Amino acid sequence: MTDLAAPSNASDAAAALNGFFPADDAAGQTVAAMAESEKISADEIALYDRQIRLWGVKAQEKIRTANILLVSIKALANEIAKNLVLAGIGSITLADHENVSEDDLGAQFFISDADVGKNRAEAAAPQVRKLNPRVKVNTYTSPITTETEASFYAQFDVIIATDLDFNSTNTLNLCARLANRPFYAGASHGLYGYIFADLIQHKFVVERDLGNKTTQVGPESSTRSILETSSKKENGKSVETVTKQEIYSPIMAIKDSPLPPELANNQRRLRKVHPLLTCVRALWEYQFKAHGVLPSHDPQQLQLFTMMATDKHKLHMLPSSTLTAEFLRSFLQNLGSEIAPVTAFLGGQLAQDVINVLGQREQPIQNLLLFDGEECAGPVYALHPIFADNPIAALPSIPMPVEAIAIDD
Repeated sequence: MTDLAAPSNASDAAAALNGFFPADDAAGQTVAAMAESEKISADEIALYDRQIRLWGVKAQEKIRTANILLVSIKALANEIAKNLVLAGIGSITLADHENVSEDDLGAQFFISDADVGKNRAEAAAPQVRKLNPRVKVNTYTSPITTETEASFYAQFDVIIATDLDFNSTNTLNLCARLANRPFYAGASHGLYGYIFADLIQHKFVVERDLGNKTTQVGPESSTRSILETSSKKENGKSVETVTKQEIYSPIMAIKDSPLPPELANNQRRLRKVHPLLTCVRALWEYQFKAHGVLPSHDPQQLQLFTMMATDKHKLHMLPSSTLTAEFLRSFLQNLGSEIAPVTAFLGGQLAQDVINVLGQREQPIQNLLLFDGEECAGPVYALHPIFADNPIAALPSIPMPVEAIAIDD
């Protein structure tokens, strides 16, 4: 009788199973890949079996050694941390200099009443560790924006900023670029939210059924190029492997950038551009000018935001009928609040994109994903300062009178 005693490492596990799966079967290919790895232990293979089968052992190796910086530990960050830690990343640093308040208890699941008054990162860390003891969980409790040395950010593989004002997000984005590290930002505002990605320059691989049309190497879009292609037989099918590269823009550049030509030059598609795009970018503009604050219920501030949103909508040649007073009112009423289903969706999407980027598989977000919880809509817009064949130059920040900018914190 064959001895199936627990193997001591991945290679032994693969050798023990090698005779049970045909080489051209998906499971057999997974086992063969495991045999090549001396880094992942047998118990890790068992623990992460499903995801190894999904994206391969090489991608899992990159994930298990990844160091993630996650900034501002609120409801959205809770969801991101949960998904990344369960996926088996190497380490995560929770950065937050603020303390837990009673308002935090509504949509966050790593804290409780007993944590009110404690630092948010330190309060969440023990619960994050319980999710996966294999993952190292660190905390950073100083204001992260005071860290401006590229060497600090270079120690991380991905930097994620959540629920920060525009100016703080922009600072972290620039620091990540100086360190040549992928950067994500995300925020939730009640029923609404967004994910922004700046991967600087990112290569990734897509596998798909081999079609009748030959894939051409060269530019595929304004931001994406096909670098190389290859094909193979898998489970009786012809599979094409395509290596692509995306280029990205920082958040300051997309705050005022034109719409991509495929939208700007098509009136039918312009009518379908979600008004949340205008509102999010108007909020960034407002925070950029007003030192990071959210518009309050003060009539002057509400009027100012409405004016900025209306002007941005016109500058991008979007139909005035698509930005209604009702939507503006709903967006403003949701600012600053957290709703668990929305943060769960955004956190899941962002974490999955990080995993894909670490494994260099599948098309990443390019570059702004929006979410409207009322319509369950999640459009993605590729925004960049200058597109080929686009006659519109990058739009300047909307000028504002000095008295309008002087908003008390």
